[in-house]
Amino acid sequence: MSGLDRRMFLKTAAASAAAVAPTAVALQLPKAEPRQPSKSGDTGGRERTLSSGRLSRTRLGRMHEVMSGYIDRGEVPGMVTLVSRGDEVHVDAMGMKAQSGKDPVRRDTIFRISSMTKPITAAATLILIEECKLRLDEPVDRVLPELANRQVLKRLDGPLDETVPAKRPVTVRDLLTFRMGFGQMMAAPDAYPILKAANELEIGMGPPSPATMPAPDEWIRRLGTLPLTHQPGELWMYNTGSDVLSVLIARVSGQPFETFLRERIFEPLGMKDTGFSVPSARLSRLVTSYWTNFKTAKVEVYDEAEGGQWSRPPAFPSGAGGLVSTIDDYFAFGRMMLNRGKYGSERIVSRPSVEAMTTDQLTPEQKAGSGLVSGYFDSHGWGFGVSVVTRRTDMTGPVGKFGWDGGLGTSWYADPKEDMIGILMTQCAWTSPSPPDVCLDFWTSVYQAIDD
Repeated sequence: MSGLDRRMFLKTAAASAAAVAPTAVALQLPKAEPRQPSKSGDTGGRERTLSSGRLSRTRLGRMHEVMSGYIDRGEVPGMVTLVSRGDEVHVDAMGMKAQSGKDPVRRDTIFRISSMTKPITAAATLILIEECKLRLDEPVDRVLPELANRQVLKRLDGPLDETVPAKRPVTVRDLLTFRMGFGQMMAAPDAYPILKAANELEIGMGPPSPATMPAPDEWIRRLGTLPLTHQPGELWMYNTGSDVLSVLIARVSGQPFETFLRERIFEPLGMKDTGFSVPSARLSRLVTSYWTNFKTAKVEVYDEAEGGQWSRPPAFPSGAGGLVSTIDDYFAFGRMMLNRGKYGSERIVSRPSVEAMTTDQLTPEQKAGSGLVSGYFDSHGWGFGVSVVTRRTDMTGPVGKFGWDGGLGTSWYADPKEDMIGILMTQCAWTSPSPPDVCLDFWTSVYQAIDD
């Protein structure tokens, strides 16, 4: 699985999260291999009895023991996990919503999904492309005049006024594939003049922070005052393209971005708890979010539920990392993607659109110059808003597997070959240049549970 979003979070936030101790409660497990009772709270339970043999009941029990160990050891306060294969769905909810708290995580607990917002934003863009309101290779200037006539830095570490004209306009495809020539950088916030200026403008160069970002029109105006760091189409740069798409979608559709998502994706899929904020009546279901302060090395609250950044609608609904959701809401989106655009009787996007979305869109040159951690693009590509496995290197990464992670502690991937989906939701920010053990063990546990 990918550790990329976690690496980006670490570098741009200059933060890391570490162990936090939950309050433990007793757990009732289904019959499986004999083992000692766990201290973790399993309040969500399993969705159904597994009997067809596509997922091993015994190995699912092993999965629960591995994941609940993170609760018992105090490494995360709580989590919800989901693995599905065909019609079989296995869900575990365990631990607490807050460090040292007494309110257990449940199946309907709400999490900040950060960059798992990106695939939803990409799907929304494809809806407008299918309606011929946008075209993949058209310049965005028609809708976003703020991004017309781009200038490009002569060198990344140079002054902002040393630029050359862009060789071509930024296109919709550039935004979907993160090749617009601007994005987050794996560097300290003041490492380059352009990065320092971008952070001062508060346009989202670090971890999700809805309380600090301006309204969409002001956001795109600020972005338009900066030069690009690379020529459009030259290389992959993370994150900003999805935020530009959120402004583009609102202008093309003639309605707020959040309204478009609700009417065209969330309501048809029954995603009733997904949005850019949590209504007051549901705040008790939102987890507390944690990270480790880079300067003090102490675990700190990143965002409270009551009175926190997601407790009120943001000025800027970020298409890159602003959504909250539940395990079942995101499972509905994941099933739609795995079913090639259809969920029950609802057709969200066409099969060809999903196929394009989940196909690697990057050239070797764009990958080579991306500045990612060494070797990532040796086995992965990028489609429209999702990572795609292009070469198998281990048991958990078959070719064609697609999805993405959220730097605040979530992960989702779908595997068409196995007809399988895995989702992990925690509330501790990913913290290391390497994938955290809880995520590695989750995906290992997902694939070891296959029973044919």
